[in-house]
Amino acid sequence: MSSVQPVRPWQSAQARPGHVRPDPVRPRPPAGHPPGSADGPARRAPGRPRTGGLRTPGLRAGSLRAGSFRTRVLGTGGPRTDGLPAGRTGRAVRFAVPAAALALLLCGVAILELVERQTGRPGLLVGLGLAVLPVPLVLGALAWLDRVEPTPVRALVFCFGWGACAATLVAILANTWTADLLASHRGARGETIGSAVAAPLVEETCKGAAVLLLFLLRRRYVGSVAGGIVLAGVTACGFAFTENVLYLGRSWTEDRAAGHGIDATVCTFVLRGVLSPFAHPLFTALIGIGFATAALARGRLLRTAAPAGGWLAATVLHGTWNAAAALGTGGFLLVYGVFMVPVFGGVIGLAVRARGAGLRAARLQLPAYVRAGWLGEDEPEALGTVRLRGRARRRARALHGPAGARAVDEYVALATALALLRRRAERGAVPVAEFAVREYGLLQRLWRLRPLASPALAEAAAEQRADGG
Repeated sequence: MSSVQPVRPWQSAQARPGHVRPDPVRPRPPAGHPPGSADGPARRAPGRPRTGGLRTPGLRAGSLRAGSFRTRVLGTGGPRTDGLPAGRTGRAVRFAVPAAALALLLCGVAILELVERQTGRPGLLVGLGLAVLPVPLVLGALAWLDRVEPTPVRALVFCFGWGACAATLVAILANTWTADLLASHRGARGETIGSAVAAPLVEETCKGAAVLLLFLLRRRYVGSVAGGIVLAGVTACGFAFTENVLYLGRSWTEDRAAGHGIDATVCTFVLRGVLSPFAHPLFTALIGIGFATAALARGRLLRTAAPAGGWLAATVLHGTWNAAAALGTGGFLLVYGVFMVPVFGGVIGLAVRARGAGLRAARLQLPAYVRAGWLGEDEPEALGTVRLRGRARRRARALHGPAGARAVDEYVALATALALLRRRAERGAVPVAEFAVREYGLLQRLWRLRPLASPALAEAAAEQRADGG
């Protein structure tokens, strides 16, 4: 069992003999009393609850001294919630953000030039116009899954950009080189091997690299099955978009050169945009599930094997899909109906279950913070229901405008992250000291949003009870 204890108010000095107080994680001190100042220890702000930390060997009361806590954990940008200390690692991550944006921009310019070289300017424009049509459908489905535990927009933009620019650029260059090599040695059989074996290996590795980077640098984004599926799916959606631009633009150019209408373009669009818009997200979702399993796992073996197993499953599924194209129309439809549809249904079922698990975590884990005074009595009920979340958002918008709606959105995201963090800590997937630091940061940010968000959530829950729901 984990040493995570329910958060409770600070016990009185007259605790019963034999009972030991939990190590406190102190709230942010009031203005004018910085931690460790000459004015003495920081006092608790009026009305601000205290929260218990975790008892564990090596994390004694006072081991996180106020001065070192601010300089090493809080830094200058507010409380960190990723468990990474500020300083060298934090500066490296902050430097990596503009560097990654610049790298993706350069990859985007290169991939546009490469696609235009193969399709021509008219083919590129037609490909862009047609390839964008399935994107809202795929992103909408992923957004629905992401509503329970919202992923930061910057992470989603990074994943889409990685898939659309970096992954496709590397995949096109590697696939072209591999296909030429295999064709020169194996002829027509080499082309089949390249499509069914080499291409899936290259493409799933390129797409999975985005999830790997976030797993290493921002593991909390991949801390649930739903989060892993969303990040992998968005990456694959960007990859499929650019790939569709290439294939559709090439088909259009071939149709124009042959002068036989647009039959090839229509066939390509139906196959890629109508029958299989979720193909790439389905493949890469298995990698996301693997990394999410690793993030939640206790044992080292599972943490290592789960990502490798997800990548292998994605590669095999992708290779089966590509190989089916060589079986003719009948063989392709057979593989599509007997193999791909059941797998797709299984991933959807797992995603829906993961979405429900996030809501259950809010209902089960957050009452501990109600007892400590950090959350209102009705908030776990409202935060554990998508309908009440939406009602609270509308109520806050009516009272406070767009700022109120944004406050509720952020409050919901932070509260859900807190519930999932506590659930992971109970399972032993988060180190005790890291849990205490991240819990503290989340609670501080929640407290600042309470004036706008908490009343709206309470009213939503009250209306639900009045309606007999």
